[in-house]
Amino acid sequence: MEEEHGHGNKYGMVIDLDKCTGCGTCMVACAAENNLSVRPDESDKQHSITWMSLYKISNGKKFPDTEYSYFPRPCMHCNHHTPCVSVCPATATKIDFNTGIVSQIYARCIGCRYCMAACPYHARSFNWWDGYFPKGKGLERYLSPEVSPRMRGVVEKCSFCHHRLMRAKTKAYTENRRELEENEYITACAEACPVQAITFGDLNNPEHKVSKLAKSPYAFRLLERLGTEPKVYYLSTKDWVRKFADNYLPGEFKPVTSPKG
Repeated sequence: MEEEHGHGNKYGMVIDLDKCTGCGTCMVACAAENNLSVRPDESDKQHSITWMSLYKISNGKKFPDTEYSYFPRPCMHCNHHTPCVSVCPATATKIDFNTGIVSQIYARCIGCRYCMAACPYHARSFNWWDGYFPKGKGLERYLSPEVSPRMRGVVEKCSFCHHRLMRAKTKAYTENRRELEENEYITACAEACPVQAITFGDLNNPEHKVSKLAKSPYAFRLLERLGTEPKVYYLSTKDWVRKFADNYLPGEFKPVTSPKG
């Protein structure tokens, strides 16, 4: 029988698409927190790196019935048959059974990019160059000492700001505590979102807000029929937005009705 991931904690997030304005603050916060390099020429988007992407979708109707929605996409941290972990020949990516977080071990990565090909969410980026942090321009002051900059030739991705988890655990240890409080460990994107569209926490803890939101009738996950069981949930009251999530065929999608009471 396959072992379930995250018996103790299962960290994940819920993103409310009805709140998201597409401002991109989550992308900026993620890049600053995790030492993402900015190239001198960012016009080639095939070679630029982002751990948090922002997409814009439309209902496809003509004005005045046109509607748009934005949705941020971090790593999904798949909980079941994690595609990237399954294919990595160098065991450079693994899932932590105690947290559910899918990590990337840069020192092991050989740059084969099998994980990028296997990931159905396109959540991984390949480093074509060494990090660009020239001292003469002051960019070295932008670096966080808690996150290692990546070298060229390796793949990187969202880590749910794992260093923040380590920081919170260290603080709890000094206070002689074993358990973390709900808001002690949150990701940079969740903290920075100006409209609080991103909620982060322990999906296994029924008292956490993220666990309650994930059980909403309006909650859904991307490409659920693949069976990867992502730990990133989305919320939307719009049927056409939820329909986009799983490549529904005509006649297959059934709208969600509001619960009575």
